[in-house]
Amino acid sequence: MELKLDRMESELNINPDLLQPSKNCKVLPLMVTLNVGGYLYITQKQTLSKYPGSFLEEVASRKRQGVPIDSKGNPFIDRDGPLFRHILNFLRTGELILPEGFQECGLLVREAEFYGLERLAEAIKEHERTRGSSAETTFLEVIDSHERSQGLKVFCSDPDFIERIKGRIVQVSKSRLDGFPEEFAISSNAVQFRHFIKSETGTRLVLKEDNTFVCTLETLKFETVMMAFRRGFRLITSLDSSKGSIVHCEGLHFIK
Repeated sequence: MELKLDRMESELNINPDLLQPSKNCKVLPLMVTLNVGGYLYITQKQTLSKYPGSFLEEVASRKRQGVPIDSKGNPFIDRDGPLFRHILNFLRTGELILPEGFQECGLLVREAEFYGLERLAEAIKEHERTRGSSAETTFLEVIDSHERSQGLKVFCSDPDFIERIKGRIVQVSKSRLDGFPEEFAISSNAVQFRHFIKSETGTRLVLKEDNTFVCTLETLKFETVMMAFRRGFRLITSLDSSKGSIVHCEGLHFIK
């Protein structure tokens, strides 16, 4: 039997060395795990290598020197972790796909430029230009009357902003409201806060119908103004320096 096997091997002329991997052959892993700002992303090496010469292509192919390694041995990139998913989706699909109402295009452009993805950076800028030209102008008006019957009125043509204001008021309320006091709601576009003047200091207090203290009128006005700036509104009211801070102005008008 042994002689028969030897004869078969000699007839087939099998070279045993061909059955062993070459010492010069480097087997590269197909999957790559990246730690981006503490967020782990697993993808294929060919996805990261889509744009030769980019930062990610050099990391995936191990051309780039000095890349830190985390405790698990993964390349660590000290950049914005959550935003990296948009970078990765672009590499996978070749298209810029952003969620509705995405507000961080400026940050994403900087991330794309860091990774050397100029095509992505241009796509984001074009997305911003297109959105800016097609979006309707949103108006915000904050009117502060010292008459108790009028109080502070906030009007916005975008109902979503009014909902955000309602949520913020619940957060800052001293009475820890379970929900927004509906007696202050006028419509989906406006809220109005009547107040009670505390005589010893002149502080204007916002009270519910059951006299539960909500917060001061100045706090509501400050929170509204700060949220307006965070949401990208631009102040178009000319400020009078004699009035003091922006919170002391009787009428403020914003657009976006």
